[in-house]
Amino acid sequence: MIVWKLPYRIQIPMGLSLAVLITALLVTTVTANISARNTRQETIDTIDRAVVLLQAQARPMLAADDIWRVFSLLRDTAALIPGTETKNARVAILESGGQVFAASDPASLDIGMQLLGIPFQGQYAPVAEKLTQRIQLDLRDGGIVLIDPIRSEDGQTTGFVFVEVDAKVFAPNWLASAKPVFIAVLLAVMVLAPLGWWVGKRMTRPVALIAQVIERMGQVEPASLQSEVPYTNDPELSRIGNSVKQLIQELSELRKAEERALSAERLAAVGRMTAAVAHEINNPLGGLLTATQTLRLHGDSEATRLRSVDLIIRGLEQIRTTVAALLPQARVEDRPLEPGDFDDVITLAKATAIPSDFTLTSRTSIDSALRVPSGPLRQVMLNMLLNAIK
Repeated sequence: MIVWKLPYRIQIPMGLSLAVLITALLVTTVTANISARNTRQETIDTIDRAVVLLQAQARPMLAADDIWRVFSLLRDTAALIPGTETKNARVAILESGGQVFAASDPASLDIGMQLLGIPFQGQYAPVAEKLTQRIQLDLRDGGIVLIDPIRSEDGQTTGFVFVEVDAKVFAPNWLASAKPVFIAVLLAVMVLAPLGWWVGKRMTRPVALIAQVIERMGQVEPASLQSEVPYTNDPELSRIGNSVKQLIQELSELRKAEERALSAERLAAVGRMTAAVAHEINNPLGGLLTATQTLRLHGDSEATRLRSVDLIIRGLEQIRTTVAALLPQARVEDRPLEPGDFDDVITLAKATAIPSDFTLTSRTSIDSALRVPSGPLRQVMLNMLLNAIK
């Protein structure tokens, strides 16, 4: 469902509003049903009162066999029974044998028609001899049939009051019944729905703030996030907030430890680089010192002087080349190995090989850069050549 895909801060207010609306609809439905049952019972009570009136007034008329007065009585009294004006209710006075003596609707209840001992939608009315008290037959379609004996002063059954009411008379007017309730519920919803939305938003606000803090973890300094965790009196939300604070504290300590480790690693790298630079520069420096000592002791000889000067020049060139070759090592991202790197390595090694009467020859068969870091390979090749010369 689309509702479950919405954020939690919207689901709760919407859920509260839906709960209010559903409750209002249920209250309206139950109230309308109760009103419909009450209306049906009021209609039956009205019919009972009309039957009692007919029973009392028809007794002397039946004894006198005055059918016209009975018709007149039915015409005047039938108006008290709901549905007679619309032909949805019929009233009759029966003879002692159960035949129609007079009826409010002679077209549907003919004089002399037998109404006792016959079925009414699956319900059977007892025969006249067995009918000693009022009975009510509830028909399957919702209508009713009410039969009440008319007794003389000596207790003999002289006739019956017969009332048949169709189901349409009892059909509830849902609109009229539900209208006042619906108006009341609508007013309640207008008040409670915004209130439920406000309460829901207030309930989910700490959750939303905690979620925002969690989203920013790793992007902002942990120390600044500590103060952004909301304070709440709710025990569950308080536990979540405390857990987030603890996580932020652990993240801060972890970041500090990483910074210390990175600093130590950088210092170690600087130390290794310093040792390598010192090693590469000490070799030509040794030659420079030797040449300087030779000049001081045997500088009078032109051949010695020229040879010493050449050695000094080559040593200085080696130092300059070494420094130039080491500059790429200081870059954060190392470059690929190029053909010129091999020439640099040979140049650095020749300065050591020439004084020792060694001859270095080289041959390369690559025309483009290789996808390997140049710094480490240059260092390895140079170290191997210098070690071999020694």
